[in-house]
Amino acid sequence: MKQPEHPRFPLATLPTPLHRAERLERALDGPPVWIKRDDLTGFAMAGNKARKLEYSMGEALARGCDVVLTGGGPGSNHCRGTAAAARAAGVECVVLMYGEEPAVHRANLALIRGFGADVRFTGDPERSSVDAALEMTAKELEAEGRRPHAIPRGGATPVGAYGYAVAARELAGQLDAAGVKPAAVIAATGSGGTQAGLLAGAAALGRAWRIVGATVSRPPEECRERVQELAAGTADLLGGPAPDRSEIVDARGPGYGVASDQGRRAARLAADTEGLLLDPVFTAKAMGALIEMVRAGLDGPVVFVHTGGEVEAIEELSHAEDRSTG
Repeated sequence: MKQPEHPRFPLATLPTPLHRAERLERALDGPPVWIKRDDLTGFAMAGNKARKLEYSMGEALARGCDVVLTGGGPGSNHCRGTAAAARAAGVECVVLMYGEEPAVHRANLALIRGFGADVRFTGDPERSSVDAALEMTAKELEAEGRRPHAIPRGGATPVGAYGYAVAARELAGQLDAAGVKPAAVIAATGSGGTQAGLLAGAAALGRAWRIVGATVSRPPEECRERVQELAAGTADLLGGPAPDRSEIVDARGPGYGVASDQGRRAARLAADTEGLLLDPVFTAKAMGALIEMVRAGLDGPVVFVHTGGEVEAIEELSHAEDRSTG
């Protein structure tokens, strides 16, 4: 794969570690489990978002933009990471959120405002309302003489996913050094950029990895189409072949943003065996999918890409404590 030639604004501490989770393996009585610790990217607890934002912010700065716009919900890791990245890059940030301002602020919303972002609510509970609001706000800023750069929900663009194509090369080197040929690589899939980047990066390297996305947001078929489109766009940036398939398993449980019983059990097991923090929205559900695959007979080493979410993990643990003592 070519060396990155796209504008990059360094944020993450790389490479992140890859370590073997032997206590978790024993608890599952399964194959070797390796964890790619992208919860340790080191920038504003942004996890996997830090890799994507390096290239999204690089693109914004290369275009001479003076304000970045993005959107999501009050608990969005991406919005928090973008607000912090804008502060680090010396540009302003506008964050558009669906729905009404909540009566009780979640930690992420407080942090987003703490990083100086201008937070606005669409008044519409549909997540898609953010997309129209981004377009409208960008036009308004342009009319004021500003130079806005809009980053869609989750940072899901080929440029953002490019960060995970670079991560695929990093992971390949670590697996080679450990002498590991994975039977599967699994990660939580929300907006699709992480899985798309891994797919495009692996294809460019000629690695026939089975890359499984545990969808926590969209129905599997919609998610598959979205990931495939993003992966093709990322492959174009790499100058490599487009991946020919994207494997998706349904890990949504009760729905996006709602903890699942399977996810809670998985998070508890990861904490008890490896001291890992998994958030209820993304990583806990992905770990639940991994456990299900192992119990269904997965043969060979599996790599779990830990995409972060410490803030939500801590909130979930605090709420669990409140429930147990309430």
